[in-house]
Amino acid sequence: MSGLTYGSYLKIPQLLALQEPLSDGPEHDEMLFIVIHQTYELWFKQMLHELTATQSALESNDLYRSLALVGRIRTILKTLVSQVDILETMTPLQFNSFRARLESSSGFQSAQFREFEAVLGRREGIPVDQLDPDQRRRIDAVLARRSLWGSTLVLLNARGHAVPERRLADTTSTIVGADDQVQYILADAYRNDNELALLFERLVDLDEGVQEWRYRHVKMVERTIGNKSGTGGSSGVGYLASTLFNPVFPDLWAVRNRF
Repeated sequence: MSGLTYGSYLKIPQLLALQEPLSDGPEHDEMLFIVIHQTYELWFKQMLHELTATQSALESNDLYRSLALVGRIRTILKTLVSQVDILETMTPLQFNSFRARLESSSGFQSAQFREFEAVLGRREGIPVDQLDPDQRRRIDAVLARRSLWGSTLVLLNARGHAVPERRLADTTSTIVGADDQVQYILADAYRNDNELALLFERLVDLDEGVQEWRYRHVKMVERTIGNKSGTGGSSGVGYLASTLFNPVFPDLWAVRNRF
């Protein structure tokens, strides 16, 4: 057979060679652990790809494309949550049969998830000391430009809802809470711009998806290792639990008090 094939296009031989268990035997469940986490990283890569396109669409006042892209990201997040079900088929004893082999490696060091958080707008407390120089440069590049929420405000302003210039020019601030002035504008848009209201609800869906994934991740870790410290120096469940119920778009939640 000559020419492009399914295997050569998708690099299947190279892909299937990337699973290298370290345990003796190796332990049966280490393969599942590796495949799940490699799959997560592929989905993180895809979500970052979609977010780049989403921000471009938002800042180009292309509401239709923005809605489609945000919906796709939310669907990917649902897939991430469903993959936790697969990981939970591994018992604590099965995980501990190879856990020591992980040494200092940890999901805490996932540069792509840190980048994903930063693109959404959560930009404080990123543990850059856990990342290598190339990963840190990627994070720094994200921090130097608008977040997804910042791009949403650009669209809001372009559709005639005057957003304060300080918010449009802000590319580096961290999300620390809701903004009353922005909420006033959001409430007006909800009442008078049905298409924007639909986008806002899609973004709330996305925010819920992130929080849902965090919750399932916390419970999966607690179910697997209890309250023991995590690998890589994290506090395990304690740290993960502290990330729960922190919305990515606080203004979209707080504005509901105005209706």
